[in-house]
Amino acid sequence: MSSSSQLPATRLPRIAWLRLHLPTLPEALASLLRTVVVALFVLTFVLQPLLIPSESMERTLLVGDFLLFNKQVYAPAGRLTHWLMPYRPIERGDIVVFHHPKPPLLVKRVIGIPGDRLRIEDGRVFVNDLPLDEPYAAFEPAPPNDFRDNFPAKIYTDPQVDPDWWRQMQSLTRDGELTIPQGEYFVLGDNRNHSSDSRYWGFVPRQSIVARPLMIYFSLRRPSSTDVQQAADDRLGHERELTEWLAGFARWKRIFQVVH
Repeated sequence: MSSSSQLPATRLPRIAWLRLHLPTLPEALASLLRTVVVALFVLTFVLQPLLIPSESMERTLLVGDFLLFNKQVYAPAGRLTHWLMPYRPIERGDIVVFHHPKPPLLVKRVIGIPGDRLRIEDGRVFVNDLPLDEPYAAFEPAPPNDFRDNFPAKIYTDPQVDPDWWRQMQSLTRDGELTIPQGEYFVLGDNRNHSSDSRYWGFVPRQSIVARPLMIYFSLRRPSSTDVQQAADDRLGHERELTEWLAGFARWKRIFQVVH
């Protein structure tokens, strides 16, 4: 047998292998559709991105942090997706995402849960007569504010306080302590001197809490108006070389950092 007659036999296995592993157009479309469905499911029920726009949660969350938050962890029991990511009740110390009129979504830390008796003395939080251990709290310089640092106040002294909340607060205050009703939560920003929170507009209803931050997936370097330790190179300069700019426009060490 000539060598030319043997040539097709040596190439046939390779051709057959290629045809076996290359997907057809319908298969490729089906795979793409499955990917889109899974992505939509995850974004709808489990994870969603969020950008931190203000300094109220420094130093836990910084201006320019991009978060993925878990929308399933506080979902009511019995949801279809409950088996994917376990449900658990809201606990004191949790950072939560919740609906609020202005802006529509806020991120704060739960300091008081239903039934707690709460007061603040010289900026220090007491819950049920015990001082709260708060390694996350930051106290950036700010003008004195007796309402902010000694809560609940007896005198209406701060124009930022919602009048309706002031009246409700007085009705729930006994012996200098605020009692948190059932179904309500008291939240504060970690940057205590620069946060609009439950001290100023009241409780967060349970049904308004929708998620818990999971991780920082990216962080743009942005200047903070309250951070006295802000590095001088946090503002981008035109005089930098490209490599320096690429290294400085993002906080690379914060990427994939879990939020606590």
